[in-house]
Formats: sequence, structure tokens, C-alpha cells
Amino acid sequence: MSYALNEVEATAKRAARGAGYDWGLAEEASKATRWLCAQGLDGSAVLASLLEAGYAADLPVHVPQDLQAEWQAAAPLCPLGTGAALSDCAARLQSAPLAIGPVSQPAMILPFAALAARQLGACVTVEGEGFQAVTDGTGLQCEGTLPNEAARLTIRAAGSLSNPYPTCTRAEPEEAAWAVLNRFAQKTYAPATEESRRLGAGAGLSDND
Repeated sequence: MSYALNEVEATAKRAARGAGYDWGLAEEASKATRWLCAQGLDGSAVLASLLEAGYAADLPVHVPQDLQAEWQAAAPLCPLGTGAALSDCAARLQSAPLAIGPVSQPAMILPFAALAARQLGACVTVEGEGFQAVTDGTGLQCEGTLPNEAARLTIRAAGSLSNPYPTCTRAEPEEAAWAVLNRFAQKTYAPATEESRRLGAGAGLSDND
């Protein structure tokens, strides 16, 4: 099915929160998912795979331990926590490339690279084994195949867009991935109580006849 990007964003935000991310990272996840979908990539599938990995349950071991050296952690890096750090450290790309890894779902790093590009007013290139992606903050050009996990990514303020992806206004997520997002999103809904069920019944308990 086809969904408006607004609906994708709202569902992604609830799903990330339902998976255990705080509201701040859930907001970042929703915007990142929407950005990927706008580039014609299945951002919903990327987010679904990430949420099923369960990194939110122990996020501190999945974020960079030292921002002054190569960004690594005791376990694969979460692209949401790592991406947020990249946004904060975007200015550093002007002086030297940044190496990170291993990182799960590296496609989710690309929206944060786009944010860095907008901050710098220059293209940002993300390279890993078998792929290279360039963004100017709005558009995206990618060569190769984005993997589910990258042993190492190099991010630099460089590159140019010669053949960016066409911009999409709607998303067509994989059915299974969309079901995963909705399953996590349902965890944010308050469970029904006896009172809410009575109120939702319409007539209530009073007899006005």
C-alpha cells in the first residue's frame, strides 16, 4: 500500500517510542525514516529492522564511547544515537573525515549526514564497503548496495550530486516492515480500562427512556 509521508513519520515516531527509545530519539527516528522514504528508499523497512534488533533496551553500549577518536562501541553502533551525535559534531567534518563502526543499518545514518550537510552548506559523503552515498542535505545519490551492517563507515565533507534520486511524496513500505512498525507503535497506546470501554460503548449505563 501507499502511505503519505506524514503518516509514515507519525507511525515511525510511535514505533521507535514503543521499542524503548526516548521521545527525543523517537522524533529523530521519525524524521530520518521520512527522509529516506522521500529519497525512494524503504525507510520503514530500515527502521523496522533496527527496532527488532532491540538496541533501545541497552542503548549506552550501542553509542560511541569516545567522540575524539574513531567512533566505536562495545557492540554494533545504533544509527539513531550515533546519528544524533553526528549532527552535534557536524563542524568537525570540515577539518577531517570521521570513521565509525561497526554500525547497524547504515542507511539510517544518511538522514543525519544530510542534516550535517545542511549545517555545513556542503555535500557530505558516506562510504562503506560496497557503497558510496552523497547528499547535499536535500537530495541523495547512492552507488552500490546499502548493507544491514557496515564494519566501518567513513564520513567526510566532500562530493557532489550528479544524479540524485527522484524525490517521492508517498511511501510504499514492505507489508511485513509496516506491520512491525505498527506492532511497536501499539505499545504506546494506553490499555483499555473497564471505564473507557463503557464510555466507548455510546449509550452509557443510564436509561433516559
